[in-house]
Formats: sequence, C-alpha cells, structure tokens
Amino acid sequence: MVSWGRLMLASSVVLLAGCTTTAGGAAPTAGAATTASTATACAARVETGSLPDWADAGFSGDARVPHVFGAKGDIVAVLFAHPLRQVRTDGSNNKILWVARAATTSPDSTAPATLVITARLDGTDTRVIREVAGGPGPSIIDLPEAGCWRLDLRWSGHTDTMDLVYAP
Repeated sequence: MVSWGRLMLASSVVLLAGCTTTAGGAAPTAGAATTASTATACAARVETGSLPDWADAGFSGDARVPHVFGAKGDIVAVLFAHPLRQVRTDGSNNKILWVARAATTSPDSTAPATLVITARLDGTDTRVIREVAGGPGPSIIDLPEAGCWRLDLRWSGHTDTMDLVYAP
C-alpha cells in the first residue's frame, strides 16, 4: 500500500514539473504564442555550435561561441556576453562581433559601409538606432530596456533581420 507521504511527494513533483521554466528566463520559441490574445514570440535563437567557415576568421580550432544568425543568413552576431543584459553590474559589456557573409560584389557600391541597426522592442513603440562604424565588426550594443528586440540591419547595400533578447 502507498503511504500518503509518498503520494503527496509524487503529486508535488508532477505539479512542479509542469510549472518550471527554462533557465535564464528564455523566451518562447519561434511560433509560440505567449498568451491566447498575443501572438508575438521572440524568434531569437542563440546557437552554441560551430561557427560557419565564413564567420570563423580569427577563431582557433572548432570555435563554439554563442551566436545568432540573421533571418537571411547573411550576417551572424557572435555574442561575447551571453546573455545580453540591459544593465551589466559586473564590469563586463554587451560585446557583439558582427560577421557578414562575404559578397563578391556589393549590391550598391555607393551605400555606406556603416552597419546601421534599427532596434524595436517587441510589443512597444520603443525604437532606437545604433551604428557600427566601418560596417560589421566588433561592437558594444546596449539597449535601453530588457526584452526581445527586433533588429533591422543595413550595411553596404545589404539587409538582414534578427531578434536578440536582453535580460534585465
């Protein structure tokens, strides 16, 4: 016969398993609705596998660093600070290395090389612009609020988009 203590313990484990969240307050996966009335979901997908050959210059061996691909696959954000944070109290910063896929010719030779990032906080009217002089490369990108940021990226006549999550 099963004791009440064991039955209560088993019930508690089942209930807790259904209520847990992923570590670090991860956002819902792409396509998941956050509530019945809200169909937005952050599509930020931080990968930790090897960088593609076109993005691993300067890294040695089998470079495995957190990174996010643009929707078209034309650019990758290599995250040296993961998770990205709205406020960093440990003295580190939100360093992102932007690596663009090499193109044989630029779609627009008159377009500025500067990487222009137009970031919109999902579900709000908050919009900020950040620039990386000289085009894709090393940067520190701080954003004013925690949440899912949808980035429109423009450089040398190229465009791509991606979502990045900034933790509080």
